[in-house]
Amino acid sequence: MPGVSSALPPTEQINSKSRGLDLMSTPELVELLVSEQRQAVDAVLAQTREIVEAVNAIATRMRRGGRLHYVGAGSSGRIGMLDATEMPPTFGTPPDLVCAHIAGGPMTLVRAIEGAEDDLEAGDAAMRDHVLVGDSVIGISAGGHAAFVVGALERARVIGAYTAAIVSVADSPLTRAAQTAIVLATGAEALTGSTRLKAGSAQKIALNTISTAVMVILGKVFDNLMVDVVASNRKLRDRALRLVRTLANVSEERALELLAGAGGRVKVAVVMERRGVDAARAERLLDEQRGSLRPLL
Repeated sequence: MPGVSSALPPTEQINSKSRGLDLMSTPELVELLVSEQRQAVDAVLAQTREIVEAVNAIATRMRRGGRLHYVGAGSSGRIGMLDATEMPPTFGTPPDLVCAHIAGGPMTLVRAIEGAEDDLEAGDAAMRDHVLVGDSVIGISAGGHAAFVVGALERARVIGAYTAAIVSVADSPLTRAAQTAIVLATGAEALTGSTRLKAGSAQKIALNTISTAVMVILGKVFDNLMVDVVASNRKLRDRALRLVRTLANVSEERALELLAGAGGRVKVAVVMERRGVDAARAERLLDEQRGSLRPLL
């Protein structure tokens, strides 16, 4: 096979470990694909300092009423959309607190739209229509060249929002557009250029880490428990019941009574029992603590 120029970004280069991929046995193929994913975790760990910087900046702005926006194209956009949609059921956030913008619009979640990632003006327009000065914007692009994402971050900075980039290539247009560059150096993919593999895994780990850490800082978690969970199905209703039983130290019957009085809100139910107050007073106490349960127990 002809060589590939080293001038190509790492995400587009050929992985020497996966040469002859189509000749491998199934066990060899699966072992290689899985083992390559290990680099995703290492790449994210290597950017701990930059991730901490992003988490603190985002949390500070959210405390003041700011929102968090993810911007991506293709696989990166879908990963951003996935993390954003998990915030309301996991942490009880309003649907627009963490929102995602994907090149080509929501239709690209199920069908690729050619050329959407190359539309710089569309990225600019997406931010003009949605981003405010107190918000935070994270641009996601493995190669760091997606014009839609670059245009979005450039506009977000002009607006005055905080900007961060999650990329797998250093010194790319997206890193230069961001205040904080999180460079996840995952290298060449087992399937050349398919950044939905370990580059995508690293992006997901980074976004999971950032959003979860921000929510912990904002008081959406007590100990390691999801106390702001929205009990929207049987599994989550059972979880809410267990949380109230554990944190309020009450029977199942009493926990059900508390949850009914609290409108299904775990933190309110727990404060009602532990402080001996009604739901309205429990809500006020939580508001005084910015929603944090820890100071009230």
